[in-house]
Parts: sequence; structure tokens; C-alpha cells
Amino acid sequence: MVDLYTQYAQIKPEIDKAMEAVLTSTDFISGKAVGEFAAGLGAYLGSNVIPCANGTDALQIAMMALDLKPGDEVILPVHTYVATAEVIALLGLTPVFVDVDEHTFNIDVRQITAKITPRTKAIVPVHLYGQCADMEPLMEIATRHSLYVIEDTAQALGADYTFSNGSKKKAGTIGTIGTTSFFPSKNLGCFGDGGAIIANDKALAEKIRIIANHGQRIKYHHDVVGVNSRLDTLQAAVLNVKLKYLTEYTAKRNAAAAYYDEHLGKLNTVRIPVRAKNSTHVFHQYTIKTAEDQRDVLKKTLEGMGIPTMIYYPVPLHLQKAYLRDGFGPGSFPVTEKLSKTVISLPIHTELTTGQLEYICNAIKKTLSA
Repeated sequence: MVDLYTQYAQIKPEIDKAMEAVLTSTDFISGKAVGEFAAGLGAYLGSNVIPCANGTDALQIAMMALDLKPGDEVILPVHTYVATAEVIALLGLTPVFVDVDEHTFNIDVRQITAKITPRTKAIVPVHLYGQCADMEPLMEIATRHSLYVIEDTAQALGADYTFSNGSKKKAGTIGTIGTTSFFPSKNLGCFGDGGAIIANDKALAEKIRIIANHGQRIKYHHDVVGVNSRLDTLQAAVLNVKLKYLTEYTAKRNAAAAYYDEHLGKLNTVRIPVRAKNSTHVFHQYTIKTAEDQRDVLKKTLEGMGIPTMIYYPVPLHLQKAYLRDGFGPGSFPVTEKLSKTVISLPIHTELTTGQLEYICNAIKKTLSA
């Protein structure tokens, strides 16, 4: 699905040099490279960036920084990775699921207002597969009801959202707080775990920074209850190098997506990804839809031909054992349940060759026309 070795080989001298500098300095915890990366990503996004240990921690720290309390309700899409709901539950908050738009797979903003109660405190839009949720109307709802917005940007770092007045903002910089992950397979990935929190407000950014560092601004002086969540210096060194290539990586992913579009778009049995009019797409995943009776057959056939695929996500959150709630059985969120049976993600990364793309597309055409 992602050719991490070939990507590394392309920039090996720079990566090795950056890591060697950390090894030589033995500056392994909160080293110089961490601050450099925070500044570099902050400049790219036009915001304040606080690195942390992983994307799940980023979500938890964001909610802690907003002083959300047990029993508070947080609205989120039901079609997402479990981490989005996991941190809500871990903090004693109540996850409130909303179905997604059948075209973009992002949270269906039209359904949010009906889910708001006096206990609602925040909305977590997940920018799924690489493009932004519809943030302008979502922010209008949040403002009208005095709600926080925490953007889960783990799959869409670098995407641009365009507002109706023509202004643009990067994913993760639109809401109250943004969060992201640098898991190796992400568009900007390190060689282990890593994450970051994004905040436009400097005072809020400082509070986040303190929480991520055991609740302390000065060592051994703990002002708030915090956590231990640090981006490793070696990982920051890797990210410093790869950040320089993020725009190039996005262009390569879009080129691969364009090839898929051209060669799969005319198949009656496939629906290629829909691009939102107000968001660019960075294609963390290239996710197509097939008929229910074809999806699993396609997956098995492609794997037999050496083509990896993934299903994001085969079991909707509301049907997961850990999140079962009264009234949320099968049929509660029809769009998400349909997607769980029809979506399949194809290989997409910066090192895909035309030959590989041709092989994949021909295999799909042959399988679905059989």
C-alpha cells in the first residue's frame, strides 16, 4: 500500500545525516530537531504547532486543553478510525455519532444540528482519506451553539479549504484546535510514532504545550494535570527532512490518483473518489466503491495478483463491541454501514510507477468485467 523503503532510498543521504546528527549529540529527548520541526510545520500551516508522541495523544491533549469534563458530549463521524472515539471515551466524555456524506465520506454537516443538546461541547470533524470536511457550514453551526471544533487532520495534512469569500486555510487551522499523526504511512510520516497539535491562539498553544509536558512550564512545577507525550528527537529529524518534500509528495499522490481516475472512471461497476468543490485532496487513500457482492471478490483477486488493498473501515464504530449503545444497532447509520460493505482502498503513494498503476487498473478491469 505504501512503499516506505523506496521513498527513504530517494532521500537517504539527507535522512541518514539528520539521524546521525541526533545520535552524535545524544540529544534524544526534546532535542533541537523537535523545535526546528515545530517551527517548520508551523510556518507551513501558518499556525502554532506542538509536537507530541502520536495522533491519538494529540486528540486527547486537545480535549484536555479545552477543559472538557466527564459527561460532556462530543459529536464525531461514525465512519472513522477508532482513535477519534477512543479518546472521547477514555476521558469520560460521551461520543455522539453522526453519519457521513455518501459522496465525500466526511461528516454529514446537515445532520449535526439535530444531535446538539445542552451537554454538547465540541465537534470533531475527521478530514477523511485526504480532503477536508465541509468546514464553513460546520463552523457556522459551532459558532451559533458556542461549540469547540477539533479537527482530526491525520489523513489530510496539507489540504486546503476554500471559503465562500475566496479565502483559504490549511486543514487543521480552521477550528479551535487541529490534530495530526506522523505514523509512517501518513502523507508526512516518520519512522515510528509521532503526532502534533495545531492551535492558532497562542495562549491555547501554550496551555497545550504545558499539558503535553506533565502539566509543567517550569521543571518540577506542575500547574495542571498533564501527560507525558513527546515527539522523539530522531523522529523529528526525519520529519524535518520529509517536510521539505511534502508538496512534491502531494503532487505525486495526485498524479497517481489522476491515473486511477482516467482508467477506472468509466467502469460502470466502480465509483471513483469524489472531490469536494471547496477542498483540495492530498489522497492519503484512494478509495473506490463497488457493488456489495463485488468488493470482497475484488480484494481477494487483487491480493492473489500481488496487489495489496485495504478496507477503511469494515466495522462501523457504532457496531463495535466497545461502543455498542442502546438504539444504535444495524440500520442506525445507513450510509456508513453501506460504505463498510462497498469501499476498498487501492495502493497510493509517492513511488508508484506507471507500470504498477497500469497493472493494478488492468487487474481491476479484468476482475469486475468477468
